[in-house]
Amino acid sequence: MALIAPSRRLRRTPFSDGVEAAGVKGYTVYNRMLLPTVFRSVVEDYHHLKKAVQVWDVACERQVELRGPDAGRLMQMLTPRDLRGMLPGQCYYVPIVDETGGMLNDPVAVKLAEDRWWISIADSDLLLWVKAIAYGYRLDVLVDEPDVSPLAVQGPLADELMARVFGDKIRDVRFFRFGWFEFQGRDLAIARSGYSKQGGFEIYVEGSDIGMPLWNALFEAGKDLDVHAGCPNLIERIEGGLLSYGNDMTDDNTPHECGLGRFCNTQSAIGCVGRDALLRVAKEGPVKQIRPIEIHGDAVAPCDRLWPVMDGDLHVGNVSSAAWSPDYNTNVSIGMVRMTHWNAGTELDVITPDGVRPATVFEAFWQ
Repeated sequence: MALIAPSRRLRRTPFSDGVEAAGVKGYTVYNRMLLPTVFRSVVEDYHHLKKAVQVWDVACERQVELRGPDAGRLMQMLTPRDLRGMLPGQCYYVPIVDETGGMLNDPVAVKLAEDRWWISIADSDLLLWVKAIAYGYRLDVLVDEPDVSPLAVQGPLADELMARVFGDKIRDVRFFRFGWFEFQGRDLAIARSGYSKQGGFEIYVEGSDIGMPLWNALFEAGKDLDVHAGCPNLIERIEGGLLSYGNDMTDDNTPHECGLGRFCNTQSAIGCVGRDALLRVAKEGPVKQIRPIEIHGDAVAPCDRLWPVMDGDLHVGNVSSAAWSPDYNTNVSIGMVRMTHWNAGTELDVITPDGVRPATVFEAFWQ
C-alpha cells in the first residue's frame, strides 16, 4: 500500500514524539488523527501485550464534552442505554444511535459530574451529530472537543506500572470506574478500562503539554517490567470479540445486530432519539447478528473489505475482521451472519482473497 502523506489535516498527538522514538512501523487514520498499528510486528506486539505491559497512544479516541444544565438530558437522547442510575465516577459503554436506530458510534461515556460528561468516541464524526441535537432541541448545554487525549496502559503488569507513577491507590479503581490522580500538579481522570482483554487503565490526559512528560515517566518507571510502546492489537481484539466501529458495524446496523442488546434499555431510556425504531427491533429481534467465526486452513490475508459468508450459493453474511491467532492456532474472525445460519457449529464457507475457505460459527469469542 502507498504511504499516507502527512499534513495538518492528519493530526499528530501529544505522544507522537514518543511513538516515533519507539520505532512505530505503521499507522492508520482514526478521527483524523494518527493511530499506531504496529511496532515490532503484529505477532510480537500480541505476545508482549499478553505477558507484560504496554503504553498506547490512543489520543484518537477524541472526547465530546457536554457541559451545562441539560448535559444529562442530551446524553440520554443519544443512547438507548438507561443512564438514570449512573453516578459521577462511573464509565458506561453506550451505543449511540440515530433516529432509525442505526449505530453512529460505540463510545464510553464518562460522567464527571451531573452537568459534565465526556464521550470517548470511536472513529466517526459524532461531535457534529451531538451539536446538531443540542442546537435543534435548544438545550442549555455546551458541546465541544476539549484538549483531552487518552493514553492507555494495558497488560498483566499494568497495575504495577501505574502504581509506581500514581501511587498504590490506583489499584483500588474498579472496572469501568475512574478516579482523580495527580501528575505534575494536575489532576487526571484515570479509568480501569481499555481496548484489550488483558486489563489496564486509560488516562484522560487533560492538556497536551503534559503528554510527553507522562509518556516518559511511565517508561522510566517500567524499565524492569519490560514496558513497550504498543497499540490496539488486531489479533487480540478479535480473540476477545472487541468490535471496531467502521469495520464490524456501521450506521446500517442496530445495536441488537451487533450483539449489544444488553446495553439497550429501550423501554426505560426515555428521550433517546432512536427509541421508537429500537422498540420494534427489540420486539421482533434481529435477523442477522455478529458472530465469532473460525476460518480453517493457513493464515488468511489482511481483511480490508467484507468477505462473503456462503452456504453453497446462498450469501448468508460477511466477515469484517480476521487474523491468524498464534495462541489458538487458527484464523479468528468477526462476522455478521443471518439468523438461519448463526447457531454455533454451523459449517459455512468464506470467500477470502486467497479463495474459498471452510469456516465454523463459534459459540463464544476465544477469550
